[in-house]
Amino acid sequence: MVLENYLYVNCNFFSSGYLLVLRGGKVIHAGLVLEGGGMRGLYTAGVLDFFLEKELIFDYVIGVSAGASNAVSYISRQKGRNKIVNTAFLDDWRYMSIKNLIKNGSLFGMDFIFDEIPKKRVPFDYETFFNSPITFKIGVTDCNTGKPLYFDKSEMDKNFTALRASISLPLVSPIVHFKGYHLLDGGITDPIPIRQAITNGYQKNVVVLTRNRGYRKKPISRPLRLLLEKKYRAYPNLIAAMLNRYQIYNKTLLYIDQLEQKQQIAVIRPSKKITVSRFEKNADKLNDLYELGYHDAAEAYARIKTVINRHSAVY
Repeated sequence: MVLENYLYVNCNFFSSGYLLVLRGGKVIHAGLVLEGGGMRGLYTAGVLDFFLEKELIFDYVIGVSAGASNAVSYISRQKGRNKIVNTAFLDDWRYMSIKNLIKNGSLFGMDFIFDEIPKKRVPFDYETFFNSPITFKIGVTDCNTGKPLYFDKSEMDKNFTALRASISLPLVSPIVHFKGYHLLDGGITDPIPIRQAITNGYQKNVVVLTRNRGYRKKPISRPLRLLLEKKYRAYPNLIAAMLNRYQIYNKTLLYIDQLEQKQQIAVIRPSKKITVSRFEKNADKLNDLYELGYHDAAEAYARIKTVINRHSAVY
């Protein structure tokens, strides 16, 4: 570790008192694609912290839901921040609770997560984030069309509204209004945005999944379908997208498998079966999942370098 490449930021809430902020590192012309998964995103946090430790910086990052949320601290180069944010406030009702859902219409306390935490509790490096040369795409779902939309970092406002939309899960979050759109969780319509990365010109990608190999989604149950149809009756295209989500997800996994076999992408996925739920509040499980992500990234490091070094520029 080169000490002049790092900045220690005072953070009294963190047990050690400091966050590690990466200053240096080479930027690699390759894409980083991040799946969502709610609290299963702790796996991604472990992967990204390994990348920061190795100064592995991709010049294109695209994520949806928890994947996009984890990406911002990677782009601001704050190693360890995602783990703190996602585990330190589990007992605070303002972070995630039924009380939040009843009081504010959202299971997750968006103002607490996007205002209180980054500005007062676990400082976020806005300057490094917005000045970063990394292209960052946030996937969201357009409720009116039932299609995915992608916002650039340059389109993000000071409240990170696009990111709020991307993590706004149906049924437990209100619809987010931004730039004339009605938006919800990006994972509904493009759960693993590998095709968008390729469309944006990135043929070499590292894909981080939050489900183990062999996992496939199943159709939603009839009671849940009826609930969705009742709540979102004003958005028929959104309902259709949610009912079809399992097919989109499973087809994307097949596509990823094909690309991986051709060594066009490197895939990091949990090496063990995941028992962590989307709304997990067990700190031990979440810490173990973070460590698994770090471990799996280390195991995949040689494979990652093989893929990204093939016709990839470093600058």
